[in-house]
Parts: sequence; structure tokens; C-alpha cells
Amino acid sequence: MSSQSLQQPSFLLANLKADATTKPLIQRCQDLLKIIDEYPAKELHLIFPWLVENVFGSLDGVISGWSLRLLHSRCNEYNVVLDFLNPSGPMMKLVYKLQAEEYKYELPVNYLPGPVKACIQEGVLPDCPLFHNKLQFPPPGVLTLSLALNPFEFFMFNFAHCLVAPRNCLQTQVSSLTDSAYFLLVDMYLKYFLPVEGSVPPSPFSDSRGSVTAPSPRASGVSFAGYGVHSPSLLKHHIFHQPSVNADPAAQEIWRSETLLQMFVEVWLHHYSLDMYQKLQSPQEPFSPSEEHVLVVRLLVKHLHAFSNSLKPEQLSSSPSAHSHTHASPLEEFKRVVVQRFVQQKLYLFLQHCFGHWPLDASFRAVLETWLSYIQPWRYTGEKNNPQPDQNRTVPDKWEPFVHENLLLYTKLFQGFLNRAVRTDLVNPKNALMVFRVAKVFAQPNLEEMIQKGEQLFLEPEHVLHHRQPRGYLTPSQGGSYLSSRQRVVTDTVFKVKSHVYSLEGQDCQYKQMFGPEVRGAVMKFIQIIAQARHTAKRISDHSTEAAANNSFLSWFGLGSSDLSNTFSGAEPEESGECLKKTHEFLDRALENLCQIFKLNQGQLAQLISNLSSSQDDGHSRQLPDCIQGENGLILTDLGRRQIINGLRRFEVQYQGDPELQPIRSYESALLVRFLYRLSSLLNDRFRGHMCALCSRSDFLGRLGRRYLADPDSSVRPKRSPLSRRTLERSLQPRLSLRPLASYRTLLLLLLFYLLGALLSLGPLPSTVLLLTGAVLYGVLMTLFAEKLKTH
Repeated sequence: MSSQSLQQPSFLLANLKADATTKPLIQRCQDLLKIIDEYPAKELHLIFPWLVENVFGSLDGVISGWSLRLLHSRCNEYNVVLDFLNPSGPMMKLVYKLQAEEYKYELPVNYLPGPVKACIQEGVLPDCPLFHNKLQFPPPGVLTLSLALNPFEFFMFNFAHCLVAPRNCLQTQVSSLTDSAYFLLVDMYLKYFLPVEGSVPPSPFSDSRGSVTAPSPRASGVSFAGYGVHSPSLLKHHIFHQPSVNADPAAQEIWRSETLLQMFVEVWLHHYSLDMYQKLQSPQEPFSPSEEHVLVVRLLVKHLHAFSNSLKPEQLSSSPSAHSHTHASPLEEFKRVVVQRFVQQKLYLFLQHCFGHWPLDASFRAVLETWLSYIQPWRYTGEKNNPQPDQNRTVPDKWEPFVHENLLLYTKLFQGFLNRAVRTDLVNPKNALMVFRVAKVFAQPNLEEMIQKGEQLFLEPEHVLHHRQPRGYLTPSQGGSYLSSRQRVVTDTVFKVKSHVYSLEGQDCQYKQMFGPEVRGAVMKFIQIIAQARHTAKRISDHSTEAAANNSFLSWFGLGSSDLSNTFSGAEPEESGECLKKTHEFLDRALENLCQIFKLNQGQLAQLISNLSSSQDDGHSRQLPDCIQGENGLILTDLGRRQIINGLRRFEVQYQGDPELQPIRSYESALLVRFLYRLSSLLNDRFRGHMCALCSRSDFLGRLGRRYLADPDSSVRPKRSPLSRRTLERSLQPRLSLRPLASYRTLLLLLLFYLLGALLSLGPLPSTVLLLTGAVLYGVLMTLFAEKLKTH
């Protein structure tokens, strides 16, 4: 397309749209590379919105774009797309080329996250500086508000929104969610714009003043320290009185880093407002993140920890006051506050929503690992010289301020996990592994003491805080003492912990201590559930071992179980013997860690487990789940539900239909089952009267007939149901059943019998007569012995 450089921009856009439907993706990327290099910014400006939509898809999800989330490493276009979209690739070159000319692109407010959209529609200035001074008021007759974003902001919003945009097309599951092109591009952008080492590479383009200007410099009243902190006492700024901003030369270095992070946080995390949780309200349009979404958030959390931990020691130890870091570069200042000010609040609400609304299945592992990654920043320090295993690794004392300033993410979310765990099937090894993971993290040496100290600081009386505060900030020249510096540090720490809790839970929150009596009681109940699950896993494992032995090759010769009603066990792969052994191991280690965290008495725990094991014998496990009597019958209690979930008790569900119409088993011939059913039905219909007369006799022939035909007295079965205790009586007529002849085992035995007859020079007819004679003699003997057993 380089030969068409003299075409009008409208023709260029039309050609690109035509090529999008005819040319393969690799060829289009090559054409776009030439166009970006050869065309001026004035012409590229007109195709940029269409190109972004074509790559990332439309904001409403109708257009899927290049399907970056489904593009994996085995696709031919994978490497070409990564080269085109990487931070130093042609697409970013186009962004910088347009950025130098200060073009603006409209973004409808309707596609912003719910809380941000609500603020703008109510005429309130959002707390995120990214959306300040961007509002474009619509012309008369148009009701839709929009924001005017620069090329970099517009590109990053569409890239971030690609993860959360609804898609109408059915998306096939890729081999691995972390193998997609989108996941790798997120990692590239984070490493490029939030570098752990060095600084952000400069833009290859510049404007007339020599550098690409920061599009939205922070206002004088808006700083890093103020972003993301909820201050209920402050008046909200009205959107029609947006503060004027002046270019900040120091912000030139990191404006792209700040913009990228704010876009990711707002689009991926800011879907739940703080007021909604403080007022216990439900969102009008609840947003449900996907597992892929959570995995990308975890990638963001892990990189931000590594980015923040790369701060130089002298900057890390400096005071957060303004005069103490005047010589620090903007990037170093950004590292110092990036986690607390930009991520903490929105991630807390995001995780809190997931803990309360995520399905009770193994996919919760993604949410769990995201939480555990955030509360363990010491795992991402880049230090390789620590040979200690995770279980014995002591949390360094330098992380105590982080634990205190994120107290709710340790205590409140632990209680949320506890509420989930008691409702999950802990016999499943995947769920048992999640319990073990949480217990292992919180059992790290020194972490429990840090959390307890944080709770003590929060619970310090208010009058002590007010008494200390005026004295703590006195200098020696004002009549104070150098010893007062310790009081100032304590007061400052108390203020930070209280500010953190009140900002996230509200001033009237009722804080529940993690190590208080209420949570401790819940942990004891949880330990009982773990012990029950351990016992159930062992019982199922033993039963599986016995069943495997009974269903060996010997069962083909009649030595195994032949109960048709027990052949549909419905066992999942997670319920195999090896997996249940893992369950037992995970739960054992989880019990040890919980005892270590909450200082539980090992003797009492051992006694509790032994009591549960002794009381949960086979007879006890066959009892009905815990129920209460209701108007319509039995109603399950919460204890009964947990008993069913953990496999401790169950209702005796029996097949109560026609035995001849049971589903065809895997060890039966479907053709023979259907044929023998028609044949037996024909015989039963023809000789029903004779069969009933024979079975009604009280002599030996009647008893012999009842052995070979269905016994009406044995058809009375109790019906055990939560809705009724009535007995179901079904009178079945005596009939002949030929279905056992359709079993592969029976066919094999017949084949072996006729082969044996052939070896003894017996033809098919004599072998059949011998077989029928043997069957009649067997019935006669069994009838006689049954009568003798009854008399004795």
C-alpha cells in the first residue's frame, strides 16, 4: 500500500476496511507497518479509532477484533501480533506519533466502570485524576457524555477494556489462560512502563518543545498521597468546577507509567464502589469477573510488588513527608506509593466481592492466589540468597508497616475465606489444597504477631490517641524532648491503621478481631469440619480399594458384586484413591498450621479428632443428614447441608422403577438387552395367568416358582425422602426376567461352558440340556436349604 501515499485519507480508511475482510492477519500487519512509517500524523489520525477497534474489538463486544485472548503460541499469527503490539512496536509508534500532535479521541462515558460512570452522571468529580478535565459536553440534542482522551490514554483504555468487554461470540477455551497473546502483552507493558530496573525509555517522537507533553498533569492539590484514599469528611468537587492544571516538569518522566497503571486499575478493579459495601447495597448491574480476568489481576499485583520493592533502600527508609524526598526522582516516588495509593482500596473491594460471589468450586484458586500474592510482598523482592523453604521463612520486620496498613486484607478476607471454606467439599483435593495454602501462608513465623499488633493498634482507645498526638509533634525548641519521637512514631502508626480500616469499612464499622473469641470459635468449628472431611476421605479411599479388588478379573467368574443398583457410583477423577491420599495430606498439614496460628492445644485437637473418628463409624455414616420437621416433611439444616457436602451422611436413594427398564450398563449388550426385554415381555403377557397361579401355591412347586419368578412380597420397599416418610408399595406381577443373559460376564461363562462341552465331545443341544438341568437342580437345592434355614 506504499504506492498509494497520494490517496486521500478517506480512501485509505476504506482500503483498510476492505483489507480487513479479505487479507490474512499477517499480511495486514505488514501493510500497517508500511502505512505507519510513510503516512503523516494528519492522515493517521483519521484511521486510529477504527484501527484500535479492529485490533481490540468494540467496547460493546459486538466486534471481536483480533481475539487476542484466544490467540495462543501455537497459532501462526501469534508472533506477528506480538511484534506489532509490543511496547516498542509499530502500533505504539503510531500512538507516539499522534501523541506529539496532541490529538484527542472521544470515549463515551457509558463504557467507563460503573462507579466512575455514576460519579460523572451525578455531576461529581471522580476520585481518579485520570478522568479530570476530560469531560466533553454533548451538542444540543445529544444525551451521551464523552471524555476526550489523548492517543496513549485511548489506546490503553481499549487494551484494558478488551479483558472485560462482553463477547457475543462463543469463545473456545484455549489450552492455557496464561498462554494467550493478551496475557503476554500485559506482561510486556508492565515490564516496559513500570520497570524494575532502570527507567522508562523515552518516546521516539517529540513535539515542538522537544518532548511529548504529559497529557494530564496532576493539579497542585492532587498528589500521589491523595489518590485512592477515601475521605468521607471532605467535600466532593463538582464536575463543572474542575481545577485548572499546570504542566509539572517532574511528571514528564512517568506520565505514561502513571496513565497505564490508572487505566489498568480503573478498568479491571473499579467495578464496586466503596459506598455500596459500607451501606450493604447490591450493585444495579453486578460485574462478574472471569477466571482469566483474575489471573491478569494477579499478574498486575505481582509486578507491582516487584516494582515497588525495587525502590532504593535510602528512598524506602525516608519519611513520607514532602521535604524528605525532594531529591528523589519521580519514578522513585512513584514506586514508594504505588501499591498503597493506587491499588489497595479497589483491590480490597474486588477481592471482597469475589470472596462473596464466586462459585464454590476449584476455579476459586485464581482468586485465592491473587489474594495471597498481595499479602506476601516479601516474595517479590528479587532476593535469591534465601535458601529457607516457605514454611520456615520468617517474615522480616521491615514488612510490619505493610501488614498494619493493609490489616483488613489479612483479617477481613481471612474471615471471608473461612465462611467459604465451611461450605465447600473439603474431600475434593483441589479444595483441600486451597485450605492448606491459606493456613501455610498465615503460619509463616512472625506474621501472626504482626497481625495481632496491628489489631491492638486499631483497638487503642481514641482518648489515648488524642492525648498523645499534640505532644508527639513537639520539637526540642518548642519545649519537647527527643524522647517524644517514639510517641510520634506510635501515634503515626495508630493513625495509619485506623485510617486504613475506617476508609474501607466506614467510621461506624464493627471490627471483628481475627484472634478474638468469635473468629476463634469459627476456626474450631472449621477444624471439626476438616477432621470430618479427613475421616470421609479415608473411608472413601478404603471403600475404593475394596471395590477395586472386588471388581478385578475374578469378578468375571461371579466372585464380584452383581448389584445393579450400585454400579453407578458417579466417582469423579478427584475421588480416586491417589487423590484422596493427597486430600488427607493437605488437611493434615492444614490442621497443624491452624493450630500454630491460633495457638491451639494439640492434646485437645487430638481428642477432638479421635472422638469424631470413633463416632463416625459405618453405622453412623448411614444415618440421615440432620433435618428438622417442616410442614411438607423434613428440611435440611445448615449442619445437614455440610454433612452432605462433605460426604458424612446421605439419603438412601434407591431405584424404585421397573427393574427391567433400568439404564443399560456398560457391561451389558444394548442389542441383547432390548431383544431379551421384548422376548420376556411377550412370554410374560402370554403366560401371566399360569405364572400367578404357580407363585400363589403354598407347596414346594410354589416356592420353586417364586425363586425363578418375581416375588410380589419382595416388591414392598420403603421410600426415604426428605419430603415424605410414607412407604411406597408396588405390587409387581410374577414374571420372567431374561436380562441377566445380556451381561458380557454371562455370555463369557456360556461361551466357556460350550467350549468345555465341545472338548468333551458334547454337541450344542446336549450342552444346553445339561445347563438347564443344572439350573433346575440348583433352584431345587436352594429352595430346600432356604426352608431348613427358616425352620431353624
